[in-house]
Amino acid sequence: MYLTVNGHSTYCYTGGKAFDAAKPSVVFIHGVLNDHSVWILQTRYFAHHGWNVLAPDLPGHCKSAGEAPPSVEAAAAFITALLDTLGVQKAALVGHSFGSLIALELAGSAPGRVSQLVMVGTAVPMKVSPALLELSLKQPLKAIDMVNVFSHSMLAPPPSSLGPGTWLYGGSRALMKRVLASDPAGRIFHTGFKACNDYGGGEAAMERVACEVLFILGKNDQMTTPRAAQGIVSKARRGQVVTLEAGHSLMLEAPEGVLLAMKDFLQP
Repeated sequence: MYLTVNGHSTYCYTGGKAFDAAKPSVVFIHGVLNDHSVWILQTRYFAHHGWNVLAPDLPGHCKSAGEAPPSVEAAAAFITALLDTLGVQKAALVGHSFGSLIALELAGSAPGRVSQLVMVGTAVPMKVSPALLELSLKQPLKAIDMVNVFSHSMLAPPPSSLGPGTWLYGGSRALMKRVLASDPAGRIFHTGFKACNDYGGGEAAMERVACEVLFILGKNDQMTTPRAAQGIVSKARRGQVVTLEAGHSLMLEAPEGVLLAMKDFLQP
């Protein structure tokens, strides 16, 4: 569905179900140079099992208009505005990578509005190498190739994914190129990476989080290593960790594992 948020047209995938104010809501927030489609399996499940699903394309990404958020804080403010637009007072938040920082910032700045928090493929701080930051601005296609190498730990998906013949690298690369093309200025990649790199409020935000937190980490993640997540895990007052046999692209490499962890954690 399309909504007007902060004066701009915003696309939200709902899992094929109409929004129902009587149901609990869960917001899925994608990472850098991704869109709502990375959550297809998880969003469809929850939409058909008692939840309102809201999986937006962040501003400036694919089907959503506006400028790409220049910071984690700005992106969190956008999610708050999205909830306000629909009159949702409290929601569960699920975020991957950059999206996990956005969800964390919102849960810390407005703890009364977040019922549960799921952080997938996360690390705090989420530093990006200077070389990759530069490439994302000056040679984004080369940066896309590098990110895909670091984000995947296998060449082909397990049977629970898209099926025989699916090429994880190619599919992810095609998505990132499509998102990059949605920004005429070509800065959306760099903007997202810089927002991750510059975010310094993660630990303080976690100290203010009042809800339960689930961390879903990839055992073979080279972008946000499990070790890099331990600091923020230790600061969660009510946290639990699920580690899956996957890289950074957990929703592709371990789709059913991610879904199972969420099913056990997210309760209406």
